[in-house]
Amino acid sequence: MAQTRIIGVAGGTGSGKTTFANKIKDAFEGKIAMLSHDYYYKSNSELCLEDRMKLNYDHPDAFDTDLLIKHMMDLKHGETIEHPLYSFVEYTRCEETVKLEPKKVILVEGILIFENKELCDLCDIKIFVDTDADVRILRRLMRDVQNRGRDINSVVDQYLNTVKPMHEQFVDPSKKRADIIIPEGGFNSVALDMVLERIRAFVEE
Repeated sequence: MAQTRIIGVAGGTGSGKTTFANKIKDAFEGKIAMLSHDYYYKSNSELCLEDRMKLNYDHPDAFDTDLLIKHMMDLKHGETIEHPLYSFVEYTRCEETVKLEPKKVILVEGILIFENKELCDLCDIKIFVDTDADVRILRRLMRDVQNRGRDINSVVDQYLNTVKPMHEQFVDPSKKRADIIIPEGGFNSVALDMVLERIRAFVEE
């Protein structure tokens, strides 16, 4: 049986990493299993909504990374998993889970997946999407206001108080662990085509 390969896609908030990862997933029409680190935010259900909203969601401690690693290993060993979902409106885990079956290629994306050495070491290919800070904040602002019901002031406050300092402390330094650094993420068609060719070889093994 062909070896299961794990592809990691990291990058700062609004960098285009999720767009890049989704384009990889879509190119193989169900032949890739995809996980997002965002699914694994801790529930914090014991806190009220107001207190949950005050937490630092850009620090490694905000995630249940151990569960993500376990699920990655389960998939690699041919086991079906039930991964969590997270509500960015309620700031907590959803009650429902999603069944994910193992595939030859597992795609994992998130801002901090290379910060954790154990998780990083599981990745056979490590891709970091590198985009200018001004572009990233504008993308995050649009996403949070349009899709997550946030107001502009809260997005800007969060960016200045936690997102920017956490990016400088954890996300950007993790770039040195990447095998490939890609500017502009899903909009870099040349880089995307090169990555797709490499993954195609894994899928066709």
